[in-house]
Amino acid sequence: MRRLSNTSRQVRDPEATKKQILDAAEAEFAKHGLSGARIEAIAKGAGVTTAMIHYYFENKEGLYKTVLQRPATEMHDMLEQLDVEKLSPPEALKSFIRVAIAYEAAHPFRGMLWFQEANQNQGKYFKLGNWQKTFAHIIKVLERGMAEGNFRQLDSFLVCLQIAGICTFYFNAHENIKHLTPDVDRLSSEMIEKYTQEAINLILAGVGVGDKGDKGREKINTNDK
Repeated sequence: MRRLSNTSRQVRDPEATKKQILDAAEAEFAKHGLSGARIEAIAKGAGVTTAMIHYYFENKEGLYKTVLQRPATEMHDMLEQLDVEKLSPPEALKSFIRVAIAYEAAHPFRGMLWFQEANQNQGKYFKLGNWQKTFAHIIKVLERGMAEGNFRQLDSFLVCLQIAGICTFYFNAHENIKHLTPDVDRLSSEMIEKYTQEAINLILAGVGVGDKGDKGREKINTNDK
């Protein structure tokens, strides 16, 4: 009777049920990739039946595709809401960095998804996600910064990749890095804020106008107040 009641409740609240499934699937795929993940384990983690997973996502592959697409969609939506056209390129870039790092901190399993996908599938499913739209937001700001003299001339796509690396590596490698400084909680809010500020300083210095003197340095002031 309880199982019937739970199933009925889940059908009445499909969005909440799908989120439960996706969250559990994300953790399972991050640990085992597509080939090693088990639908039964995902169902148990989500508190649903395997039939419910098949009802919403058809099969394990369909669920995996949705799990990989979710971060791209969410990140695109968040960056789009920043309305960076009203900000100077340096301020827009600061906003992007803050959003990206906060997002990574809130979703600790997602970094491993990309490693598993690269290792097992060589990006077969990753390429189905529309990450180009997310990268386009940052590339547009970099190109505007170059045009307006805020940033030096650079390869905007390569720099976009480098920014992504700075924003994600701290979290992707945390389980290893934590052993380098065992007395420091690197995932505390204070340390994440400190890392965010250092990332902003490093990235803005890297894309800056170089050796144009004080006038150039003023344009990329990295004090994030």
